[in-house]
Amino acid sequence: MADVHSKEVRSYNMSRIKGKDTKPEMLVRKFLHANGFRYKLHDKTLPGKPDIVLPKYKTVIFIHGCFWHGHKNCKYNKIPIRNYKYWFPKISGNAQRDKKNLKVLRKMNWKVLLVWECNLYSKKREQHLDNLIGLLKLNLP
Repeated sequence: MADVHSKEVRSYNMSRIKGKDTKPEMLVRKFLHANGFRYKLHDKTLPGKPDIVLPKYKTVIFIHGCFWHGHKNCKYNKIPIRNYKYWFPKISGNAQRDKKNLKVLRKMNWKVLLVWECNLYSKKREQHLDNLIGLLKLNLP
């Protein structure tokens, strides 16, 4: 099936997709702040520039988009058929890079938590966010 947009319009649309301060990220940040957690954002000194860094808990949180990070068995992770030769290596590469960064962070003794976009849009969003708080409280200093 052909794309419904011209190449220029598609390029413009893709350029508008943000990498920081996304809706899922803002949702998690507001929830953490409302529950008394203070954090740093996008620490460039750590591998993968984690979305949220809680130095007090030696914990980092990545909020991953299911499409961009290749969430397995997720309805939001559908690689486009059009230009498959571009998208498959791109998304696979993102997943490999994420795996490598998580491994390095764990070797540095950081606790790593992943929050997937689909969990924030599900009916069980509050449960997922409460679980996140529970995991953080396990690491109280």
